[in-house]
Amino acid sequence: MTGKLKYARAALVAAVVAVASAGAVGSAEARTPPPTTNIVGGSLASTAQAPWAIALNNSRSPAAGGQYCGATLVKANKIVTAAHCVTQPISTYTAIQGRDNLNTTTGETSKISKIWKDPQYGRVAGHDVAVLTLSTPFTGIATLPLETSRSADAVGARPTVYGWGETEGTGPYDRFQKVIVPVLGDSYCGDVYADYDYVANGEICAGYKAGGQDSCQGDSGGPLVLNGRLFGVVSWGIGCADAGNPGVYAEVASYASALTTQINN
Repeated sequence: MTGKLKYARAALVAAVVAVASAGAVGSAEARTPPPTTNIVGGSLASTAQAPWAIALNNSRSPAAGGQYCGATLVKANKIVTAAHCVTQPISTYTAIQGRDNLNTTTGETSKISKIWKDPQYGRVAGHDVAVLTLSTPFTGIATLPLETSRSADAVGARPTVYGWGETEGTGPYDRFQKVIVPVLGDSYCGDVYADYDYVANGEICAGYKAGGQDSCQGDSGGPLVLNGRLFGVVSWGIGCADAGNPGVYAEVASYASALTTQINN
């Protein structure tokens, strides 16, 4: 491993598994959330307008609202999240739909009955995707289709990322937020993350070269949306909204076939 640590963007679990913005730092090392270091620079959003956005809470999170990761409803009983978000016992997770403020009890909830994590995750770089099966389907809720074309990952595209994570003082914590993060391209992230395992054929580089707006700790697994499709999954970065360190997202189109198999299983 060389260079600075990179953090997977999952929320703090107990005192040891903290809110993270980084994952593993080697091609054969799993991206495990380290000690502490939401959407930053964004604006309040509404789950009524993004009903497929799911809060993936965990009973081991010290956050008052149980905030841990995000996810996306892709079928009434299936959600897509990040592989690094599913390291805790299955019984500790609760999926929440329709709750803008995690400190309230609005919306629907479901426990998780099955977890599929990309088997390549932790063995090689990338592959930070997982599919969870809901014990209680969110029937009648709009779902988000997967992006299946890798050509969607074009420099200048302007996807929106959603989440309930850390805001670094730019907005209220545990509240549903969104921010546009332009695609900077594989070449840019390949350069700025030269000491890390950025995967051009499996990850999306998105954010602002000058920083200021980004996904952050607790947003892991949440949706990066472009043209009404699930374009990416919040994965990792160095810090949050720091100049020269954009966010990195699992590219859904690269894993669409495996994800679809699990979604239909």
